[in-house]
Amino acid sequence: MSADEIRGTTHGTAPVPLSVLDLATVGAGSTAGDALRTSVALSRLTEARGFHRYWIAEHHSMPGVASSSPAVILAHLAANTERIRLGSGGVMLPNHAPLVIAEQFGTLEAMAPGRIDLGLGRAPGTDGATAAALRRSETLNEGADDFPQQLAELTRFLDDDFPDGHPFRRIHAIPGPVQGTTAGGVQSAHRPPIWLLGSSGFSARLAGLLGLPFAFAHHFSAQNTVPALDLYRQTFRPSAVLTEPYALIGVSALATDDEREAGRQTRAMAVNMLRLRTGRPGLFPDPADVEKQELGAMEEEFIASWTANVINGTAGEVRSGLDDLQKRTGADELMITSHAHRGELRLRSYELIADAYGLPTA
Repeated sequence: MSADEIRGTTHGTAPVPLSVLDLATVGAGSTAGDALRTSVALSRLTEARGFHRYWIAEHHSMPGVASSSPAVILAHLAANTERIRLGSGGVMLPNHAPLVIAEQFGTLEAMAPGRIDLGLGRAPGTDGATAAALRRSETLNEGADDFPQQLAELTRFLDDDFPDGHPFRRIHAIPGPVQGTTAGGVQSAHRPPIWLLGSSGFSARLAGLLGLPFAFAHHFSAQNTVPALDLYRQTFRPSAVLTEPYALIGVSALATDDEREAGRQTRAMAVNMLRLRTGRPGLFPDPADVEKQELGAMEEEFIASWTANVINGTAGEVRSGLDDLQKRTGADELMITSHAHRGELRLRSYELIADAYGLPTA
């Protein structure tokens, strides 16, 4: 596996490679189909503008998020793009049997060779009841002891290297390496690089110990970003994958032509998160409707806290905010997630950010 699959190329005046995290946001008055068509358009736009990778985040039972099936969406994006790396940001491993994930991403690798990333998280990506329904169990089984075991099993399936005597020794993830060692087989042994995702120190430490690339969810756990990255770097051990640490951070950023519109959209996003956190998930609300709502002091406190970690405004303001964040964290890559009520605003945000950094135009 080449380290170049992990490390991106810096374009224009960007401090580090820029990438995309997509939740396929569904706004009030639009459909999941609208959101997914925006994802296709966004993947094409960001590919043309030199963004390094495009990840889909697994979430469930959230009306405003249409990314419940990353592998399905990634297959569609692979058919509509040519160069940009595609991956999961992430697949929530405890929700799935490792063999299923190995088969899904082996299939994606066969469809788009050398372009697929497998980002893995240990959170459910939803509430406890939904997680139980996904897993057909009332035990969420996502403790610190179980995730490394699941990760090791998945890696074995991807590499097709269970040892002799292991109960899974004769089970093979297909498409996969076994097809290349079967009589007449020409299958490549290459498989997608694994990333560990996290919002605390657990996955940071594990990624460091295993010598894997690490992605931190700064966009919803900003207070833990610097400690987690420090822990990752301190515990990093060189591996066949990486000789030195490589960490990206997810950043919530929205650039608009009108600074006021950026603030309106960001407040609507915060209200949407407030509803989610209080057990009332819904579609991304229309900012015009949000402006008519009167909220209590505790609700306003939540909104202020949430919006403080969203870089929003004009293209220049967003560029300045991204530059400052990269300097403060030392992140090797910035993965931008832009949320807005309308798909065209999301597209415009990435276009403005690309223009601000002088990224390629074709």
